[in-house]
Formats: sequence, structure tokens, C-alpha cells
Amino acid sequence: MGSLFAELTRQASANARREVEAYVREIPELGLLDASPRDRAETLEYALWLRRRTNELAPSSGALTEEDLAYIASMGETRADAGMSLESRQQVLRLHTALMLREINEATDAQRGGGVDELMQMMGWFAPQGVRGIGAYCQGFVRVLRRRLPYVEQVALLARSLLTADPMAAELALAVGMELPEYWTVTVIRVPDRPVGDRHLENEIEALVKTHQVPVVWCPQGAGRGGELIALVPLVPGAAESVRRHAAPDLVPDLISDLVRDFAEALGRPCAAGTATAPASELADALDRARRISRAAPLRRASARLRTHTLADVFVELAVADVPFTDDWLQTVARRLASGPDLLVTLDAYYGYDMSRGVAAAALNVHPRTLDYRLRRVQELTGINPGSTHGVRILSSVVARGLSGAWG
Repeated sequence: MGSLFAELTRQASANARREVEAYVREIPELGLLDASPRDRAETLEYALWLRRRTNELAPSSGALTEEDLAYIASMGETRADAGMSLESRQQVLRLHTALMLREINEATDAQRGGGVDELMQMMGWFAPQGVRGIGAYCQGFVRVLRRRLPYVEQVALLARSLLTADPMAAELALAVGMELPEYWTVTVIRVPDRPVGDRHLENEIEALVKTHQVPVVWCPQGAGRGGELIALVPLVPGAAESVRRHAAPDLVPDLISDLVRDFAEALGRPCAAGTATAPASELADALDRARRISRAAPLRRASARLRTHTLADVFVELAVADVPFTDDWLQTVARRLASGPDLLVTLDAYYGYDMSRGVAAAALNVHPRTLDYRLRRVQELTGINPGSTHGVRILSSVVARGLSGAWG
């Protein structure tokens, strides 16, 4: 055995104790180890075993055995049985990996610059076997979740795992029978007000999951009764190829449109949806974009006109929202239109149907002359011609901001 491995073996007990202390100090859910000598001893035993096994296998480049992986998986089961959250489980894996790398670095420094060959051998072993170990731990964790959680909650965990790049996503996908493609569209359906019971909402979400077979999770917002439904829809290979090769704008598959309408109809409340496209490795950023888009998009009830919005639809509104004095000016214009009748809704239909008078009037269930009167009234109140290029730019922004609920 070389000097690096000898140093790691000599420090194994101290390093294992340091890891347990770090868990107690940095992960609130594991702070209970201080109050449970049995659990603390079990955690310490596992930490020491893992270091000793590493030092036994790495010098000869030996792989973890099936028995080793089963023991690692059992620790994942133990943590899941104790009710550990996904966030804490991820913290455990991250902290353990960081401490192991730190110990290797400290042992290398103790050799005063020597042992380069051994260091390369250790790192060459650590990366692939670490991946296998994490996979086994996740398998054990998921086995417990499959026994304890309803299907729809497993799907919600899959959605959260994908959005946080959690390695457990692969195991959860197998458990719920879903594939993990390279590209996804993330849709956020914003619901500012939800006057229905929690059980009713759970039933509707469960029906969505079973109908559309995509990862979905409900995220309540603050102390109110509103929230967001986040859905991840895989892109078919052809669409994904278009995004990859041509940097195509955010795509909206038919499945997303159907899902948004189904949810809005079940909810019976106005909502707004935003969609962003991204590879699996960038879903957190896509979620942020989709959320910002949904907050800029107009609130609508379920109807044929209800759709999800992309960045191309609301980029002006997003820019305006970040410039307070411009937003204040648009709000002043909106207040002038408040005297009506129904001028914001009229402009919304007028622009939504590409300024086609007949179609817009039919959608509003009014005579075309009534529509003309309302458009003239808009110009009287604001001094802006709604049919001009100048008017379209300004008033469409007023409509989107006004109907999104941004101004209350």
C-alpha cells in the first residue's frame, strides 16, 4: 500500500467522526443525531466503512461489489424511512463528496508534494465508483418512496428532482414509468386565487397526471390560496432537434395547450400560463423564465382563447416591469380606460384576433359598430389610436399588464 492510501487509512476514524459532526452542524434534519446515540453510531459506522472500503479497493482499481452497493442502498432506505426530505438527501450526498475530496487533498499535502501517481489512481477510482455509490443510495431511497407515497406524489417528486438536477430523477422516472428526454418545455400556470378545497385540487392534479403522463407539481404561494402548477413536458425528437440546431424560440407542444385548458376548466378560476424550453441540464433556468412569463401574461378563464405564453409574446411586458417609471405611465393609461365600457377586454380581443373587427366583435358578442365605438372611446380617453403601429405597441402592453393582475 502506498503512502497516500496509508495516510487515508490512518485518518479514517477521525475523518468519519468529522463527517458526522458536519451532518449535525449543517443539515437541520440530521441535527437529531445528537439526541439518538443509536442513529449516530449507525451513521458513524457507515462513514467509517465507506472510507475503509475506498482504501481497500482504490489501490488495485477494484470496483464496488454487489454486496457493497446493497449496503449503500440500505442506508438510502434508512434515511427515507426516517422521513428525510429530498433537499436534505441532496445535501448529504453533496457534503459527503466534498469531505471525501478534502480528505484526499489533505492526505496529499501531508506527503509534502509526493504521491502524484497515487493521487491520480485514487481520483480515477473515485469518480466512477462514486457515481455507482450515489446511484445505489438513490435506488434505496426510491424503494421506500414507492412503498410509502401515492403515485401522484412520486410524480411531484420527479418534477422537483428534474428542476434541481437531482440524480434521483432517473430512479424516480423508472418508478413512475416515465422517460427522461434531452429537451423539455417547462410550463408554469399561475393561479392568483384558489377558492377550492385542498382535496379537490389534489384530485384534479391527479387526474391531470393520469391523463397527460407528465411530471406535474403544485406549489402554493405564501399565505394566500393561490399558487403555481408546474408541468414538464418532453419535446419529441424532431422538435428537440430544431431547438438544438437553430436555437428555435420556446416551443409549445399541443399537449401543453391541452393540459393548460384542462387545468383551467377544472379549477374554474382565471389563470395565466408561461412556457420555456431547455435541455434537461438547464431546467432551473427554464423554470425561472416560465415563471416570469406567467406573471406577465394576462389572466384568463378557460376558453378556446386560453393559451400558454412564451417569451416572444410578453417580452415587452417583461422589460416594462423592470422599468418602474414606464410601468407607472402605462398604469396611468390603464386608469383612463377604466371608465369603460370594458375597454381593456375589448382591446384584448381586438389585438388577440389580429385587429379583425368582425372576428373580435363576434368573440365579444357585440355588433361591429359597438366595437368601433369602443375603439374611438379608447382614442378619446388616451389620445392614442389603437389601430396605429404606435398604438398597438403601447396599448397591447397596457392590456397585458392590466389583465395579468400586475396592478391589482
